[in-house]
Amino acid sequence: MPAKSIGAALISLVATAFLLSGCEQQQAEAPPAAPQTPKVGVVTLESEPFELTVELPGRTVAYRVAEVRPQVDGIIQKRLFTEGSEVKAGQQLYQIDPSVYEATFASAKAQLASAKSLSDRYALLVKEQAVSQQAYDEARAATLQAQAELDRAEINLRYTKVLAQISGRIGRSAVSEGALVSTGQAQELATIRQLDPIYVDVTQPVRDLLTLRQDLEAGRLQRVGENAAKVELVLEDGTTFGQQGTLEFTELAVDTGTGSVTLRAVFPNPERMLLPGMFVHARLVAGVKAEAVLAPQQGITRNPKGEATAMVVNDEGKVEVRQVKTERAVGNRWLIGEGLEPGDRLITEGLQFIQPGMAVEAVPATNVGEQTPAVQARQG
Repeated sequence: MPAKSIGAALISLVATAFLLSGCEQQQAEAPPAAPQTPKVGVVTLESEPFELTVELPGRTVAYRVAEVRPQVDGIIQKRLFTEGSEVKAGQQLYQIDPSVYEATFASAKAQLASAKSLSDRYALLVKEQAVSQQAYDEARAATLQAQAELDRAEINLRYTKVLAQISGRIGRSAVSEGALVSTGQAQELATIRQLDPIYVDVTQPVRDLLTLRQDLEAGRLQRVGENAAKVELVLEDGTTFGQQGTLEFTELAVDTGTGSVTLRAVFPNPERMLLPGMFVHARLVAGVKAEAVLAPQQGITRNPKGEATAMVVNDEGKVEVRQVKTERAVGNRWLIGEGLEPGDRLITEGLQFIQPGMAVEAVPATNVGEQTPAVQARQG
């Protein structure tokens, strides 16, 4: 290669290197761009009245139960009801063969007539001292005994008609026509259950009951007055029963096996939708928090220890971490026991881009939907 061409190439390389070094120097001397302040969505917490309700498991129990049993011995002649139908108190259900008891009644009636006739005759003779006073007393006692025998025979004859003791729905018949029944037998003839109204027995752990009483005594909860005895019912399929019940009483003893107490409520059941033995949940109003704090669930997270935490924007516009205590879920919110106060700006949006102590720009959150009213809250 000619010397002149080599020199030109060297000059070109030197010039290129000089230009590159100048660009690098300008880039090194340029100041770094200022980082942008991240935006976070916040919800300003407010206090509101909160009606504390408790949801307890339970079962339905018939308001009244009557087992139909024979009170005399005999053969069933007729069954006078339809299985599964409604019966009225005093309605005849079975007819037991009355022939033996009719004969006994007639015999007792004749004996009474004879004894009474003798007693009346002695009553006249004793005045004339034609018979002794002792003979008259014995005749009079025989009359009273004959009257008692007649009453017993009449009762047994009446018992051949087996009547319903209460109004309600009768189940299947355990006997049919021609069956021999007797007093004191183990098998009942049928069972009548009164379903309107109907009882609901629910259980509540003693620990929850003690906590509720302590909160009421300490003033953290206020009593709810007239609504304290009102009960709602949730059926197995999740639907709410259309009738509202009333709390009747709380058991005075604790079940040693489960450590719980039994509460009994009574519900109207005109459509007979509730049947004895159904599993249900009862909602009871326990108390009212006048100034409760309810935080959106999007703003409450868990740390590696499983503790509930929240991030808020403090007065300096920086991120602050709070450890909170959640008492229960209220729809799409948490009832806060400790850690958050009214006026706190809770971060619910943009949590993945921030760290504690970082300066942020707070804007209204867009990821929080319609909030569930506090009066509809319940404990699972």
